[in-house]
Amino acid sequence: MLYTHARLATFAAPGRYGLVEDGALAVEGERIAWAGPLAELPQAWRGQEAEDLGGRLVTPGLIDCHTHIVFGGHRADEFEMRLEGASYEEIARAGGGIGSTVRATRLASEDVLLEGALTRADALIGEGVTTLEIKSGYGLEAETELRMLRVARRIGELRPVTVRTSYLAAHAVPPEYSGRADAYIDEIVIPVMHEGRGLIDAVDGFCEGIAFDTAQIGRVFDAAASLGLPVKLHAEQLSHMGGAALAARHGALSADHLEHASAEDAAAMAAAGTVAVMLPGAYYTLRDTQAPPVQAFRDAGVPMAVATDCNPGSSPLASLLTAMNMACTLFRLTPEEALAGVTVHAAKALGLADRGTLAAGQRADLAVWDVETPAELAYRIGWNPLHARIHGGTKC
Repeated sequence: MLYTHARLATFAAPGRYGLVEDGALAVEGERIAWAGPLAELPQAWRGQEAEDLGGRLVTPGLIDCHTHIVFGGHRADEFEMRLEGASYEEIARAGGGIGSTVRATRLASEDVLLEGALTRADALIGEGVTTLEIKSGYGLEAETELRMLRVARRIGELRPVTVRTSYLAAHAVPPEYSGRADAYIDEIVIPVMHEGRGLIDAVDGFCEGIAFDTAQIGRVFDAAASLGLPVKLHAEQLSHMGGAALAARHGALSADHLEHASAEDAAAMAAAGTVAVMLPGAYYTLRDTQAPPVQAFRDAGVPMAVATDCNPGSSPLASLLTAMNMACTLFRLTPEEALAGVTVHAAKALGLADRGTLAAGQRADLAVWDVETPAELAYRIGWNPLHARIHGGTKC
């Protein structure tokens, strides 16, 4: 397929957005064969039937690199509690938070979990998402953790979207292991990791005072390394626990949230090649006041991704376009940084080198937009200008 008369936000060519005016993009099978100015289209493609995009913007397919879309129940009651003054930690310690979703998820069948997750996946797909990360972490015991991972895999089979799974049993200590976090890691987290290895693309954890300390997460990461699995980490969200530095020491794909990260953390992440994932939906929902140290990440050269963190409690957000706007408005990212954050840097946060840019050899995951400038994607709120979505070379 040949697409012509498009503005290409390649993130591969020089200049802002890697923008190519009056561009063309050739696709063979699932890959981009060529991308660049129409005037420089290779002879082999001249005369081919083409789709004229009429000056529309083409970007890489969007990538939501941090979601929790498989879960049971909802937590609207906690939303009310927060508005009445309760903190995230107070809700969690009172039996709410992650624990309430764990109870609902354990009771839900695989089909019920799939039905709910598909509605959230469809909302993201409808905004141009072509790659979607999905975490477990609401089971906290073997059967439900594996059920969640199976549901995540099924989403990738039932919808035209690439799914990457993250195993997040180290999300919270379940009530049956109250006060015995180390035993939970030894008896559940690590054994289930071995059992579900074929369902797992990466291993994640929550390093926080209400979850696990660095020594405990370090043991989880060591087990992941023994299985050849990459790691990610929820780090420095509510306090500075040393999670970002731990992630860097383990060569993590990403450290996510990072509101309480330091300039030293940024330097360590830059040296390790660890992506900083900005999650403005959680910052907004929790009415946080300390934003991630974006300038420190810029200064250190840390790639910054942006994701929805779609989950039932701290970020009930199923719009990556809104997450881009929030990242700009709340964290002061530029529109170019926000778009890079849901394309090239989000791909890096998932360890996927074959997408996120428009260049020859890359996977033909594309989004075509009815906009005049790339900045419009982050500028507008509650507006979806998607014209077409192409996943692996197929318009869908």
